[in-house]
Amino acid sequence: MGTIVFVAREAADLETRVSASPETVKKMKGLGFDVIVEAGAGGLSRIPDGEFEAAGARIGTAADAASADVVLKVRRPAAAEIAGYKSGAVVIAIMDPYGNDEAIAGMASAGLSAFAMELMPRITRAQSMDVLSSQANLAGYQAVIEAAAVYDRAMPMMMTAAGTVPAAKVFVMGAGVAGLQAIATARRLGAAVSATDVRPAAKEQVASLGAKFIAVEDDEFKAAETAGGYAKEMSKDYQAKQAALVAEHIAKQDIVITTALIPGRPAPRLVTREMLKAMKPGAIAVDLAVERGGNIEGALADQVAEVEGVKVIGYANMAGRVAASASALYAKNLLTFLETMVNKDTKTVVINLDDELIKATMLTYAGDVVHPAFGGAKKGDN
Repeated sequence: MGTIVFVAREAADLETRVSASPETVKKMKGLGFDVIVEAGAGGLSRIPDGEFEAAGARIGTAADAASADVVLKVRRPAAAEIAGYKSGAVVIAIMDPYGNDEAIAGMASAGLSAFAMELMPRITRAQSMDVLSSQANLAGYQAVIEAAAVYDRAMPMMMTAAGTVPAAKVFVMGAGVAGLQAIATARRLGAAVSATDVRPAAKEQVASLGAKFIAVEDDEFKAAETAGGYAKEMSKDYQAKQAALVAEHIAKQDIVITTALIPGRPAPRLVTREMLKAMKPGAIAVDLAVERGGNIEGALADQVAEVEGVKVIGYANMAGRVAASASALYAKNLLTFLETMVNKDTKTVVINLDDELIKATMLTYAGDVVHPAFGGAKKGDN
């Protein structure tokens, strides 16, 4: 029997995504792999077992993971799952490694070669493997859809014989991948959109989508970006001026969407209770950073909380609320990364410790934690 790839059914609560699609199963079969999909793995992503079978997979059970050379998952495997994997297996998932040293050590002790997809470097070669971008793009889209569902008015301006319905005012805080998609989606729905970001370069991106850029644009702001494109830390004086401008702007908005999520760090507080209190009755706020403590004061994970008269949406797995789309993109990210490890002649997975993608994403290898950020050192390092 050749290399076995096992596609696990997710055990984590509220995880609706799956780590493979019929398309990626076909391609893995084309690489010479035997693919086993755990029964029901794609159910919440609208992929029945029969579609995986038609693509060439065998439908199995959790026990089949014991024979797998490669295990594909969405979330980091729990201890009970790890106990069923064979030593030396490659495990690829979104590992959420920050602050989870014990879990990483557990994978090392089990002899697993564990890879964290969210650590993929932002380089040209790895663009098609960038799970943070593929999932954030959908999260930004879905944030607007969730807001529109809770908002009890129409989003676009409507001029009718009975009168005019004004366009909803939407303010997006952060113009990264999620923020830009939120802007584009809100614009498609006919809203009047504005946005802010700490990077001067974001102004042009925001304007290109037809939104208004909100920031204190003084000399300090204009010099607030490093040569590498990262934001510099602003002075206390600038931060105070920007906060005052944002607070004044938020008071006039119908919907606010915050997107400041930094892996491994607590989410920055962008919207206070006082800001929410100043908003219109029936206003909506969406917090895309609730899993790291939230950008919005009072946001609660996986709930729509009532805070100072504002409905604050805090779904932790926003991309998972469009699971069929999210799974298709995530599965392609995984496959593209896995392909970089395939020896085409032997049809086996070979880990090249000198590959920059391996160096950036590998957490554990040969019984050790090897990623420098989590207490390890790469094999072969001095």
